[in-house]
Amino acid sequence: MGALLVLLLAFPLGVGVVSYVVPVRVAKVLAPVAGAGAFALSIALVPSVLAHGHISAGSELRVDSLSVVFLIATSFLYLATGVFSAGYLHLDAGPTGARYGRRFYAGMNVFCWAMLAAPLVSGLALLWVAIEVTTVVSALLVAIDDTDTATEAAWKYVLIASMGLGISLLATIVLYYAGTSVFGAGYDLSYAKMLAAGHHLPPEVVRLAFVLAVLGYGTKMGLVPMHTWLPDAHSEAPTPVSALLSGALLATSFYAILRFYQITTVAVGSTFPRNVLLVFGLASLLLAALYLLRQRDIKRMLAYSSIEHMGILAIGMSFGVTLAFIGVLLHVLAHAAAKGTAFFGAGSVVRKFGTKDMTLLRGGVGALPWSGSMLVAAVLALSAMPPFGLFRSEFLIVSGGLSDPRYGVAAVLVVLVMLAFVGLAWSTTQTMLTSGPADVALQATPDTALQATPDTALQATPRVTKGEVSPWIVLAMALGIAALVLLGVHLPADLSRLLDHAAHELSTP
Repeated sequence: MGALLVLLLAFPLGVGVVSYVVPVRVAKVLAPVAGAGAFALSIALVPSVLAHGHISAGSELRVDSLSVVFLIATSFLYLATGVFSAGYLHLDAGPTGARYGRRFYAGMNVFCWAMLAAPLVSGLALLWVAIEVTTVVSALLVAIDDTDTATEAAWKYVLIASMGLGISLLATIVLYYAGTSVFGAGYDLSYAKMLAAGHHLPPEVVRLAFVLAVLGYGTKMGLVPMHTWLPDAHSEAPTPVSALLSGALLATSFYAILRFYQITTVAVGSTFPRNVLLVFGLASLLLAALYLLRQRDIKRMLAYSSIEHMGILAIGMSFGVTLAFIGVLLHVLAHAAAKGTAFFGAGSVVRKFGTKDMTLLRGGVGALPWSGSMLVAAVLALSAMPPFGLFRSEFLIVSGGLSDPRYGVAAVLVVLVMLAFVGLAWSTTQTMLTSGPADVALQATPDTALQATPDTALQATPRVTKGEVSPWIVLAMALGIAALVLLGVHLPADLSRLLDHAAHELSTP
């Protein structure tokens, strides 16, 4: 089975390299094929991981149940984004369009490769390297449209994320220093080795390393107050990139925090890391819920929703019980499907109406019967409405929290999630379900659209014809909705066992 790990690591990278040299029409086909291959390989790992506990390939590649959960989330979104991109990108026939297409597809595949590499590697040092690669590649993708706002967002992302990764590198070095008291001056930072020696590590040094890790990787995860790059990058990046940033990259950074959490729990107990995550989680959820009440940009709204859900993940881990951990890991899977689908719907709306300003958007479902309706469903899923997977995951998290002596935190979690629901539901209802001025929209660039008023838009805009932008967009969104219903209604037996095993790895590392 170790060969599967090597193939899962090599396949997306090879497709990324090939996509830069082949015609764009070929790269357009290769992207969903690579995503489907990565997803199939991730699923194929499940039975062996359940049977043997982990799978290794040499000393550098190793996966356990926790790793496979994140591989499934990333590879599924990789597949869906590849399908969506085939219908979303409208490229010029000349050399400019071909150059853009080659850069986009090569960058997207390499970006997904780096996010898949992070759960595949066996230690903290290689994990840092993989997440550093995601920063470099994703920053180039954020700026690929070459507009002033996209360039500004990319630079802001690079500066803040680089600072965060510098702190996370320091966290890795500090933890390495802690290990020298057990292993001597030279050793590798593999998870298995650090967990085995956890009881002998100096507690104060481990506490410092964990705080630094949450600050550093929390920057990439979008935790408050290190979140400020996220709304700009998600809003200005091409929609396929926004979906990957929100649904996969944030989760990859959370995975890194979980690895530090495991080691810290062994070394100093669970109380300290739980309290740290609780503080950052509550701050993130509170700020995101408040910002969701007054958003005009549809993609920024979804970006703040991502901050909300990262806060939920941190709070879920702070409860420290297996039931909440199962909910957290299910939340990772469901959030990838829901946020990808929501961004796909937002991209369809922007393509149709020519603006991201929700004050100028009306009647989205009327103009886009399929993708508009599925965007509404995705927003309902993000609001934790049944029968979708996020309802199930948040129910498990809250149930776990109610078993904790600090059950008041679970009550605060419910209140803040309801507040976020109000913001999401109100904006989506006004944009997608209202009628009237809805049948017309501003056919302009987003920059000019944001300077217009609803009245001037109605006076000058042509009527938008009813119909989907592309069947590929509808297919990509249907994949996401199907996954959300499956996760909410009936978990496959092997997936349920995988989540249970991964939760127990977090409970008793």
